[in-house]
Amino acid sequence: MCGIVGYIGNKEASPILLRGLKRLEYRGYDSAGMAIRTEKGIEKLRRVGRVQNLSLALQSDPLHGTVGISHTRWATHGGVTEENAHPHISSDGMFSLVHNGVIENFSSMRKFLEGKGYTFRSETDSEALVNLIAYHYAKEPEDENGESRFLRSVRKALLHVEGTYGIAVICADYPDVMIGARLGSPLIVGLGKEENFIASDVGALVGATLNVIYLNDGELVELTRDNYQVITADEEWVDAVIHQVDWEVEDSELGDFDHYMLKEIFEQPRALENAMRGRFSQDGSSSKFGGLNIGARELRQVERIVFCGCGTAWHSCLVAEYLIEKYARIPVEVEYASEFRYRNAPLDKDTLIFVVSQSGETIDTLAALREAKRKGYRTLAINNVVGSTIARETDGGIYQHAGPEIGVASTKAFTSQLVLVSMVALHLGRLRDMSFSAGVSFVNTLRELPALVEKTLLVNDQLKEIANRYSQFDDCLFLGRQLMFPVALEGALKLKEISYVHAEGYPAAEMKHGPIALICEECPSVFLVSGGEIFQKTIANMQEVKARKGKVIAIATDDCVIPDGLVDELVVVPAVDDPALPIIMSIPLQLLSYHIAVARGCDVDKPRNLAKSVTVE
Repeated sequence: MCGIVGYIGNKEASPILLRGLKRLEYRGYDSAGMAIRTEKGIEKLRRVGRVQNLSLALQSDPLHGTVGISHTRWATHGGVTEENAHPHISSDGMFSLVHNGVIENFSSMRKFLEGKGYTFRSETDSEALVNLIAYHYAKEPEDENGESRFLRSVRKALLHVEGTYGIAVICADYPDVMIGARLGSPLIVGLGKEENFIASDVGALVGATLNVIYLNDGELVELTRDNYQVITADEEWVDAVIHQVDWEVEDSELGDFDHYMLKEIFEQPRALENAMRGRFSQDGSSSKFGGLNIGARELRQVERIVFCGCGTAWHSCLVAEYLIEKYARIPVEVEYASEFRYRNAPLDKDTLIFVVSQSGETIDTLAALREAKRKGYRTLAINNVVGSTIARETDGGIYQHAGPEIGVASTKAFTSQLVLVSMVALHLGRLRDMSFSAGVSFVNTLRELPALVEKTLLVNDQLKEIANRYSQFDDCLFLGRQLMFPVALEGALKLKEISYVHAEGYPAAEMKHGPIALICEECPSVFLVSGGEIFQKTIANMQEVKARKGKVIAIATDDCVIPDGLVDELVVVPAVDDPALPIIMSIPLQLLSYHIAVARGCDVDKPRNLAKSVTVE
């Protein structure tokens, strides 16, 4: 989950590396550092804390050079100290390395290297790898067969690694070369004019280049200022595919907002439009997807769908379960991706595996995808990053087109996933027994969403006032029935993530089966209330809370008549049909969590212990 940026060109490296690190800080912000190839050799500078601390240190102790690597850390091995911060330099001073991932056999590697005279200054697994590269370099002859001694040493060292890595390496003997490699952790090559880049996320390269190469697992890249070559661990040269980045610089800038999370909440009307654009049939009765790579006949044969995701994406999968079962009448199961790969769940031959991941790099979700493919199942994916590993490895998929999401707590990516799973339910339903007129009504509901979300966002000021009144509480329940249960889970997760308030989501009827013991004046309950057959049941659950002196915050659609005196706070949103309801109800919960976090003085975009993309297991 760490951020890696590397540069080789004719410009001063440190400003470019800093700019990239600031764009990647959502991937880790325990510490930051960089190493530059200077006239004296390889010099490094590291600081605990945010990238800004490194930036201030560079003002008084600058590093000059045109080749360098940098890193912003989310700690896995070793505490948050300057010694454990990246980059690491081999004990002979020959190599410097930045690493994302986990080396599982680093202890045995370290013991072996210590026996060979190599010394260690940190507790990290990464330092073992940079010393192992130095060990192989000392044994290797000069360049031969088109492969440099530097590249060969890195390649041979990686053959001994058990675990995952995305790395960038520089060498004192090769001042005009940089090497990158990946296995299980994303790494991207950016191609410029007389300059090239390495990064763990395409966001670091926005504004620097539009041309990128997504390395595959087991591949290494050797970069110079004006060239590159990709090779596999088995010494096979690769004809790499160059992709175009479709993000603009403005997409990843903060603009007039105080936080990225708030900006991204207000970007949701546009994100939803982008997710739906061009994806409705000409007659307006169904949805269509160009990248599924599965025809109608094969989709009609699907008898069961298993959705896999983690965190917020798992909540999207739960919404998919409700909608697909209702509109397409196909049994759906939802699995935590982190559990699916280790289970031996019985799956029949007509099962479709559907994975959801904003980044397309979530390690657990990627592992679940690979396990499904290993067993011969058809796989589909929803993700937001063109060229990501999941996008490249799945049989087919749907891009969210939500644009970069910088805030660690997902907002627009979540609702764009929701609209896409709703469109999947429509697509499958129309292949089964959904009528033409029902399909037209479904499509019209979705087409109205951007305008309805704009209207819903008008509750922002009201929710800010509510948040200020409730920000002192350290516990909260989120309660909803049926389709609102996954939204309640997501609301609780948002509050936990960014404000550190203990929050739980439950089906409202389950409250009396245990959680009701928590109800008191210091534990408010947020109810998601919509019209229909279960409205009165939800009202009864709210009365149970009030009878125990609990405070009630109700997020209710405007077709609901709430009895007088039943709620302490009432937020009204537009009434919509089920395909759009989870999205409309999610907006107030996002705003409530945001404003509570701000009122509590929390770092909204960079909450403690969290990073945006979970790329280590």
